[in-house]
Amino acid sequence: MGLAAAALSARAQTPSPLAEWQYSAGVPLMKLYEAKVPDWQVQVGAAASVRPYYEGTQRYHVLAGPSFDIRYRDLFFVSTGEGIGVNLLRADHWRAGVAIGYNLGRRMADDPGRLNGLGNINFAVETKLFGEYVVSASFPLVVRIDVRRSLGGTDGWIGDIGAYLPLPGSSESFFWFAGPTVTFGDARYMSRWFGVTSAQATRSGYPQYKADAGLKSYGVGISAIWFFREHWFVTGDVAVGQLAGSAAHSPITQKATNTVVDLSLHYQY
Repeated sequence: MGLAAAALSARAQTPSPLAEWQYSAGVPLMKLYEAKVPDWQVQVGAAASVRPYYEGTQRYHVLAGPSFDIRYRDLFFVSTGEGIGVNLLRADHWRAGVAIGYNLGRRMADDPGRLNGLGNINFAVETKLFGEYVVSASFPLVVRIDVRRSLGGTDGWIGDIGAYLPLPGSSESFFWFAGPTVTFGDARYMSRWFGVTSAQATRSGYPQYKADAGLKSYGVGISAIWFFREHWFVTGDVAVGQLAGSAAHSPITQKATNTVVDLSLHYQY
């Protein structure tokens, strides 16, 4: 049974209240608590998530599909959560690396009453730099920092600072984590998601609005995993995110507080 299983869920890598650390919860703790990390770690399954169509909306939908996480020697990984990446630098208490993921963007068809005239934010490949540090085995606080850049879509930068801890009640077959996160965006990212240009104002009826770089949101999340048989386990995630600053005050934003819940079933080889 591996802590890496907690990295699995139903989430697509697109803006949502889910904290960035929840994509890899438990992974950096494996080297502290397991005598030997296996060369190959493979988990496959299916998952479903209830989440907002986009940040700031009142409309929710169900996103379902396959979920998997494949890791080789704490070096390479391919995951529906973390993307395709490599740990370039690593030790017992930390890792740092690069990854490629994706951002599903935002379509006017998702909420025509609110988004008509704003145009689509297209699907984009997303590059990521990340680092994680575990304080100690006796105090297993994990701190994670990452920076991401969309190649297309917004063509902007976004970054997260988060932390989490295993919660009391964790055992060999059940463990759960909780922690906060804060997210920042550059001017290009914030303007594309939350700003309204003069042309968009004319088409949509919204007032022109400038979304500044800086704090985008903050939130808290809980992730859990339960091995109910030797190779079978379920995972669950809950997160609440609060838009802040320019994002919260944007005329596009209907609801500044959003929630996401997901559940998955997996088999670990």
